[in-house]
Amino acid sequence: MNLDRVKEIMFSDQEVAVHYHGIPVWIESVDETSNNAVVSERGIHSERQIVPIRDMEETGKYYT
Repeated sequence: MNLDRVKEIMFSDQEVAVHYHGIPVWIESVDETSNNAVVSERGIHSERQIVPIRDMEETGKYYT
């Protein structure tokens, strides 16, 4: 995924499904300087992780 798309998803009115290594995640913030994002596992409110944006994948699905 790229930085511009991550920012679009973060500010979208729709909840776009995003995965990190196959795990659905919620994007909490993005660091444009390092091209990393802070994410947490969707639905579990697990511990936050800092992950490379390039390793995140949009699945093309939307949550309702």
